[in-house]
Amino acid sequence: MTKLLELLTCDDNKTFEPAYFWAALIIIVGLGLTVYGTVTGKPFDIQQYGIGSAAMLTGLGAAAKWGK
Repeated sequence: MTKLLELLTCDDNKTFEPAYFWAALIIIVGLGLTVYGTVTGKPFDIQQYGIGSAAMLTGLGAAAKWGK
């Protein structure tokens, strides 16, 4: 559990880093959708999902930076 905490937190291992948290969430959701698509036989393009997610995170990061 400490290794997982190290992946999601800043250098102090107490403060969550939002970028790491959102990246982990996007990976988990993408893998879940891939499994769901495989089980149900519906097509799911993980590459397009990744491009869309990265674009969304970039936009959110830019908005957060310029909004301050």
